[in-house]
Amino acid sequence: MPTARSSLAFVGLLVFLAVYALAAVSLGDYLPEHWAADLVYYVAAGFAWVPVAVALLNWGYRTKPR
Repeated sequence: MPTARSSLAFVGLLVFLAVYALAAVSLGDYLPEHWAADLVYYVAAGFAWVPVAVALLNWGYRTKPR
């Protein structure tokens, strides 16, 4: 059975990802018009959310408080 903490982590992750995706696409509009700049930026932005998501989910599913 999910706890309130895990539910909050899940909802927080969904909100974070929605805001992050909008911010990443908006910032992408300011890149130089070159395919290499797009490639580097979107690869970096595509992986940059992972540590935040892992930390949030680890917090949400932790069973013993530290």
